Amino acid sequence: MSKTYLELSQDGGGAHKFYEVTVVGQVVSVRYGRIGSDGQTQTSTFPTAEKAQAAATKKIGEKVRKGYAPAVQGQRAPRAVTRRQVTSAPSTARATAPVLWRFRTGSAAFGIHIDDDRCWVGNQAGDVYTLAHGGEVLARYQLPDGVKCLVADDFWIYAGCDDGRVYDLSSKLPFAAYDIAADVDIFWLDIHEGVLNVSDYAGRLTVIDHEDEHQWARGGRGEHAWMVRADDRAVYHGHSRGVTAHSTDGTTELWHTPTKGGVLFGWQEDDAVYAGTSHQVVHRISKQTGATEATYRCDSSVYSCATSPGGRYVFAGDSASSVYCFDRDGTRLWKLGTGSGSALSMQYRDERLYLVTTDGSLVCVDASEAAVTAAQQGSVPVARDIKLSAALPTYAPATALASVTTVTAAPAGAVIVECVQEGGRTRVHVVSDGYERSWNVQFPRAIREPGARYVVDSLHAASSGFYRVRGDIRRLQ
Repeated sequence: MSKTYLELSQDGGGAHKFYEVTVVGQVVSVRYGRIGSDGQTQTSTFPTAEKAQAAATKKIGEKVRKGYAPAVQGQRAPRAVTRRQVTSAPSTARATAPVLWRFRTGSAAFGIHIDDDRCWVGNQAGDVYTLAHGGEVLARYQLPDGVKCLVADDFWIYAGCDDGRVYDLSSKLPFAAYDIAADVDIFWLDIHEGVLNVSDYAGRLTVIDHEDEHQWARGGRGEHAWMVRADDRAVYHGHSRGVTAHSTDGTTELWHTPTKGGVLFGWQEDDAVYAGTSHQVVHRISKQTGATEATYRCDSSVYSCATSPGGRYVFAGDSASSVYCFDRDGTRLWKLGTGSGSALSMQYRDERLYLVTTDGSLVCVDASEAAVTAAQQGSVPVARDIKLSAALPTYAPATALASVTTVTAAPAGAVIVECVQEGGRTRVHVVSDGYERSWNVQFPRAIREPGARYVVDSLHAASSGFYRVRGDIRRLQ
């Protein structure tokens, strides 16, 4: 056996990552990632030991030419990860919001997503919980590091974590779908049609495609970019000096809109983006022109914002544990205390407003007109505190081929895919009839092995010409 360990570490916030190549007979294993992390591993098998060694030598040479150098694992410390530092003052509102139920996750929580079936919440301990709309806890995902945010891209649910990876939580077995470069200190992310958009500490915007390959990056006009949203037309990037729209290919800055105070959170509807700022204001900005169409004034810095469908109502959470509702034109309709700290993220759905807060709670607020009117008069329901079940299903990410269930035959209606070598990289293509076989399949990198076949529940075509897996992944023996 031979093992080569390399590191690339640059001053001034640059790259800080490792690359390790191990050869055992005909098998070459490559492990890579941020210094201090376990990284992820890819394994390839070659016809002979000589060809395996030659492939390993080539990989090592490529990295050395890029600036990697031999190192001793453990001597260089991991780079610190920036966590959002927030304060939460008591609310000055005279009444408390009508909270229906509250689930305490045990750690400050940033990530939230509410869909037709479930509520999702992720916290800084790396836990992601799913709950029914009524508050019953359904499952727990244990991720390796703190959850920065949760985002949805159609059916797929993703968690961006402090370990620099983005995990797909759409099937029973979560997996790392994207591995962001070590020099990108993630603040927020959005995924649209399988394309990952990342905003970071330095105010940069980085775009990565469905094959986890870097597409383009732009330096921001400001720093501390807490907002990124994307659609078919543009990527909307919010930072310390306002909001900037870039074309989806990164070649053109479409517009820039300054804001008073740095952007701390962003939301989008079809025709507008909403930017909550440290200057106590939410801005509604036209996606087409960049013009500020309306402002929504709060009494403290705005940590989060959301809207009802079409922007009919605009909601905001501030640094003083209050939540607001505005009419579309900017008229404040109400301000209420959360009872659970400041809302770091929020989402509205079916007359309910869901908040994740500084004390780590997922809070469900009855945002119907009748409930809010009653709350303003001092009549609120008794909030139910949701408890964990001792038998709660818990899932951890697939990190190797061995962690994937093996089957001997494909069930009826399932789709077979195969890992193939293309230009020195392992891709995944469809074997089953009825699909475009030249298209790649977005697939977990940790379980790719040339020649291996897998069974997936179904595939969905993305507009840019690749397939996405929906449902469980099983290895075909």
